[in-house]
Amino acid sequence: MQSQSTGTTGPHVPDLQEWIACAPFEQLLHMQIDHAADGAATLSMPFLYDHAQGAGLMHGGALVSLADTALVMAIKSVLPPATHFATINLKASYLKGVTRGVVTAKARLTGCQDRQVNGVVDVYNEVGEPVLAFEAEFRISRQADLSKAALDKIPPAAPADR
Repeated sequence: MQSQSTGTTGPHVPDLQEWIACAPFEQLLHMQIDHAADGAATLSMPFLYDHAQGAGLMHGGALVSLADTALVMAIKSVLPPATHFATINLKASYLKGVTRGVVTAKARLTGCQDRQVNGVVDVYNEVGEPVLAFEAEFRISRQADLSKAALDKIPPAAPADR
């Protein structure tokens, strides 16, 4: 993991080597992109000591960060490089505590209308049990050129479909 910490408070523009790559925050959490293509993505993250909350479970914020990042990679898989977009709304349902191992997030895009993209993520513990159900909405920048986007790989917007 590369560290560029300078003690400054920004602005910061990370130099990512590829469009679909982990940014510094994702590297800090030790996320790994296992797959990202055609509006879907799978990411994994180990439960390290630094990810624990006070009761010894994986911190909910770490799980949500993994889920959000998985959807980001799914969206990046259908957009041209350097397209700006951001999470505008999310919902997380915690299903089971994580006490050890590697968690895996499986994301898929569920809808697209105008510049809004929706998706869902299921996060699993190392034995395949669901630990988090996540859904989110993202908005693509008005300045983005979507002429080369593969938005046809995303179904039309509809209520979240698990």
